[in-house]
This record gives sequence, C-alpha cells and structure tokens, in this order.
Amino acid sequence: MTQITAAMVKELREKSGAGMMDAKKALEEVGGDIEVAMDFLRKKGIAKADKKSSRTAAEGLVAIVANGTEGVVVEVNSETDFVARNAEFQEFVSTVAQKSLDVDSVDALLAADFDGKPTKEVLTAKIATIGEHMSIRRLEKVSVTDGAVIGYVHNAVVPNLGKIGVLVGLESTGDKAALETLGKQIAMHVAAAFPKYLTRDEVDATDLKREEDVIREQAKAEGKPDDIIEKMLSGRINKYYKEICLLDQTFVIDGETQISALLKNAEKEVGAPVALTSYARVQLGEGIEKEVEDFAAEVNKVANG
Repeated sequence: MTQITAAMVKELREKSGAGMMDAKKALEEVGGDIEVAMDFLRKKGIAKADKKSSRTAAEGLVAIVANGTEGVVVEVNSETDFVARNAEFQEFVSTVAQKSLDVDSVDALLAADFDGKPTKEVLTAKIATIGEHMSIRRLEKVSVTDGAVIGYVHNAVVPNLGKIGVLVGLESTGDKAALETLGKQIAMHVAAAFPKYLTRDEVDATDLKREEDVIREQAKAEGKPDDIIEKMLSGRINKYYKEICLLDQTFVIDGETQISALLKNAEKEVGAPVALTSYARVQLGEGIEKEVEDFAAEVNKVANG
C-alpha cells in the first residue's frame, strides 16, 4: 500500500479546498493518486471542479504589453511583496515585458539582448543588487491578423503591472476605438471569470470524461435511476461548458449576456463582425506552493497520526 505522506495531504488539500482529514482519507481510499483522490472528493461533494490555483501565491509582478495586433503577458517572481513595490524591480519587469514581444519562450527571452547583455545576466545582477531571488517564470502571447489585442491588469500597482494580466485578441475590420472598449470589458471578464478554454471544441477529452464520471456518481448518490442520469448528463455538461468556456460564459458586467452574444451585439457599434480568437490570463503565483507558517507540522501530525 502506498504510504500517504504529509506532502501528499498538503497538495490535495490545496487543490481541493477539503479539510486535512478528508484529504488524507481520500488518498487512503484511492491508493495515493492525487488526481483520483480529487475525483473521489468531488463525488462526495467535498471538492469543487477546477479549484482555482489562486489559492496559492508567490510574490512579484505580472506585466502586459499590448501593441496593436500583438501582445504579451509576463510573470516575474520575487520572494516578497516588498520587492514588487520596488521601483527598480518594476522598471526591470516592464522592460522584460517589452522585450518579450520579440521572442516566443522564456528560454529565448533569457538569451535575448538586454542593453548589450543576455537578459539572464541582467536578471542575475538584479538579484545581487536587490538581494532576493527572482525568476522570469512564464510568458504568453496573443496576436491577430486584423483587429486588436487589448490588455487589462487587475490590481495594478503602476500602469500595466499588477497581480493578474489579461490579453484578448479580437479579429475585426471595424472601428479600432470601439474594439478597444469591447476588448477591455472582455478582458475584465476574463480576469474575474477564470475561463479554462476559449471554446467547447478545445475542452480536453480526458477532462470531459472525468466530469461526466463525477456527474454520474453524484446523481447515483442522489438516488437517481440510470435512465434519468443519462438524460440529466447533457444538461449538466452544458452547464459545465458555461463555467469553463469563455464564449459560453455569462458576461460578469451585466450578469446575463453570453460572451458569444456580446460579440454579436457589438457588430453594430464596431461596424463589422467581431471574433474573439484567443486570450491569455496570467495570475501571479498560479501553481506555486507558498509556505504557510506552522502548516507543515500540522499536516504531518494528521498524516502520520
């Protein structure tokens, strides 16, 4: 039998939001597999689907640059929020974001020229000067052929730098000012609604099957017969799509219009059809485990008790 460690309990608890005893029991039931344990907890109604990774955080800044038909969002991490408020660090992150327009990966960015030196060397020098470990963690790019890429930063500390950076790509031959207004509203929605996919066609088949399995188990637990469960499945999967697919989501600003309908309705204002072709959302510290004081000892006690 797989030994259930404190680290495993901690990871499952952070992913699911479940209590430590529930997390430990789930791991014991499924032999220590984190993903299967997530499904186990969801079937029991203890964990929610797609628990947002915003439960964990690292410090630093997210920066965006939107330049006409292209844009980039970059995450640069530091050890403390104090550094994120440092003007030298902010200037460095802003420059890194500008240079990211010319590359397609973090590795290429680290090798790119930064005032006569590779960005990696400049980063190392900043670490020595500022006195904290820092890293350029990720970058995502959005581009359109004809239209506009529009950016939005949530909780901005200075223009284009903050905790959440969003880019949306709108393809249209219409009025650029109207596109900018529409794009900013959609970007604000993306920051708040946390879509996982743009369209239903992009939903991973494995994710979809797991969701169907969870729905079936939940319905069985409610005492529903098999024929009713299959009839229910379509409706619940449709609801699932509306939660995770951007074009299916309800616009958070008015609480009633579907994003796909919002785009259709905007055609008159823009003067041409509008297509939302891509987006990027980067939240500071997504997926990075942040140490909590005394938490490890507490988990260890539960896991080994």
